[in-house]
Amino acid sequence: MDLTVVIPNYNGQPFLKECLKSLKKQEHSLDIIVVDNDSNDGSVAFIQEHYPEFTLIENQENLGFAAAVNQGIRASASDYIFLLNNDVQLEEGAISNLLKCIEKDENIFAVSPKIVQYHDQTKMDDAGDEYTILGWTKRVGYGKPPEKYNVEREIFSACAAASLYRRSILDEIGYLDENFFAYLEDVDLSYRARIHGYKCRYCPEAVVYHVGSQTSGSKYNEFKTRLSARNNVYVPYKNMPWPQLLVNLVFLCTGYFIKYIFFWRKGYGEIYLAGLKEGFNSRKKIDKLYNPKNLKNYFIIQWILIRNTLKFLFY
Repeated sequence: MDLTVVIPNYNGQPFLKECLKSLKKQEHSLDIIVVDNDSNDGSVAFIQEHYPEFTLIENQENLGFAAAVNQGIRASASDYIFLLNNDVQLEEGAISNLLKCIEKDENIFAVSPKIVQYHDQTKMDDAGDEYTILGWTKRVGYGKPPEKYNVEREIFSACAAASLYRRSILDEIGYLDENFFAYLEDVDLSYRARIHGYKCRYCPEAVVYHVGSQTSGSKYNEFKTRLSARNNVYVPYKNMPWPQLLVNLVFLCTGYFIKYIFFWRKGYGEIYLAGLKEGFNSRKKIDKLYNPKNLKNYFIIQWILIRNTLKFLFY
């Protein structure tokens, strides 16, 4: 089972050492590709000096997370792609356990590990992502004890901070959408996989530790707020056919309004609205993907979105 690790990097030199060291401890043989988005913190020199055996792609500008990942995928030739943020460290055996999980079923597109907060390992960071008719993505388990998330299960989306993908399905459905630049591109990717009838899994036996928000600088900031708001428009517009969009429109607008109140209270209300406006104004550059042969899958997805919303609101 050939596997390539793709690490997009932008000024992540302080975290690369531990990230790459944890990869070297994995039992499975790996090809490692680091795609640098014009870092100015010595990242390139660090990799060249300490890890000359890795493939290093140097960009002359910051092309964004999605474009960097796609460069790494295109430069690889393996059966599986493991996307990894530069601020993630892996426990020994993490990749082998992910491979065991994805090999259980050829319809599994992606597998997400148990992602634990690096600075407080009594708390989860992500046990798989779920998507709702409010247009919200929920990180399952965030802030809760890791021992509560020891059961493998199906999830809506694998978090691209650290997830394993099946190359053959990537080639079928397409890679990350570079229009997103960063944020929610992984949700869009898993959504496309579901439209084609594939699924994602959560694998608790594979454990990684995530520092979080190191490239953008903080959990909440203008850059992240604007892009996330814009991409929250792109995801449903791109993946829902018009009848489904009309059915969900009132819920999506409600979700946008609640998020506006949330960001307004944090001082980013105008930035959030600017991101929504950008999303609506530029949505036509996003290719809609409806194919009538996948009609059954659209109904299945709609039920999942409703179920996830009810779980989010009442559990």
